[in-house]
Amino acid sequence: MIQKAGFDLIWFGIFIVLLVEIAEVTPPVGFNLFVLQNMTGKDSNTIAKAAIPFFLCLVVCIVLITVFPQIVTYLPDVVMGAEK
Repeated sequence: MIQKAGFDLIWFGIFIVLLVEIAEVTPPVGFNLFVLQNMTGKDSNTIAKAAIPFFLCLVVCIVLITVFPQIVTYLPDVVMGAEK
């Protein structure tokens, strides 16, 4: 279905992985936040504030691969010798 919609499957896979990573560092159900809270003993608000730079980096990555999708497929194209 994704391929029929015109999306590159490698690009879509990377896109989904980034979205899952965003879900893991955002409250209220961010799994990584619970792990860090238990390891450090600090409250969830402190951990969530500390995760903001990582969240912003992931959002920038989503924007970059949406605007420039060839970023995702550059290395696989080089390695596999894709025709231009």
